[in-house]
Amino acid sequence: MMSFTLFKFGPYNVCLWNFVVLGLIYLTAMVLRRLLLRTLKRYLQNNNIRVEGKRITWLRLFSQSVYLLATYVAIFSFNINNNDVSFNEFINFNIINSKKFTLSIYHIFVLTIIFFVTKVLLNFARLYINRKFRDRNNYDPGTEFVYVQIAKYIIYLFSIIISLKVLDIDLTILLTGSAALLVGLGLGLQDVFKDMFSGIVLLVEGNVRVGDIVEISNGGKTEAIIAKILKINVRTTQIETRDGNVLMIPNAKLTQEYVENWTHGSELTRFRIFVTVEYGSDTELVTRLLKQAAFGHPKVRKTHPVDVRLASFGNNGLELELIFWADQNWDINNYKSDIRFEIDRLFREYKITIPFHQSTVSIVDKRNN
Repeated sequence: MMSFTLFKFGPYNVCLWNFVVLGLIYLTAMVLRRLLLRTLKRYLQNNNIRVEGKRITWLRLFSQSVYLLATYVAIFSFNINNNDVSFNEFINFNIINSKKFTLSIYHIFVLTIIFFVTKVLLNFARLYINRKFRDRNNYDPGTEFVYVQIAKYIIYLFSIIISLKVLDIDLTILLTGSAALLVGLGLGLQDVFKDMFSGIVLLVEGNVRVGDIVEISNGGKTEAIIAKILKINVRTTQIETRDGNVLMIPNAKLTQEYVENWTHGSELTRFRIFVTVEYGSDTELVTRLLKQAAFGHPKVRKTHPVDVRLASFGNNGLELELIFWADQNWDINNYKSDIRFEIDRLFREYKITIPFHQSTVSIVDKRNN
């Protein structure tokens, strides 16, 4: 019963015994990998050897090679009930065989190796870039991230080209034959391509980097978004708002709209708080109290002047503008709130009234006309 053929896998007849043997092989590989890692880590700890950088990469490759060896042994295990089938016959077996395209088990193995080598190259490229940048005195994680992303895209591009060559797919014929389809896709996915090119511009120029705090607006039409850049991908950028929400926005939003980079700009910025007091208030006292509230906050720069301007004679009272200098900070709204609380306390202490919004309604009685 155990040797009854269930189905064919390439030139091999597969029975229940094959599944039992495969399970034992991979279970042994998993246990062996854990034992090797545990023994190696214990040896490194006992000898006070730090594992970092390139050593970690080699350790991962060493542990993953156990599964590669297990796969090789698993293929030979099919000879238990297939003595007349050689390894070359299995490798060269065509899964798909047509006039225009052929896919054999050999191709699958080669593609798997290309994928494995791609991961290895990505790890070494990341290590090389990390070492080059972190040895500098002016280390910038944003610039390091840009170079890592560019290296990733280049390695992936070459891996795809080599994979197509292994499958004997002519890129020229592929692009020529699908020209009409590509035009249609280009028209339908023009926004996607626009975001992709914007992502490349962001990564190359470096005007906006990971960790920067930016203010995104569309010319004042809507409320500006102040956010921290978490990750820049090819098509989208991941940001975190002040509320702790993580958003994914198109890259074109950072290249085509108004973006103020607080991190790369001047450390100091002039901020405004608008206050309305009723007509007849002592403006000299109001000015003094507003300046006192601003200077009392620890984040307001004392080396720069604090000004109070009479912005307008409003419908409800005198509209004043408190102007102060402070660092462009993630918590600037909290600082403004603290100053407003202090203004409210001082106004109540000195009997300064902030007027309510007032409207005059006239009722005309047409019955007397």
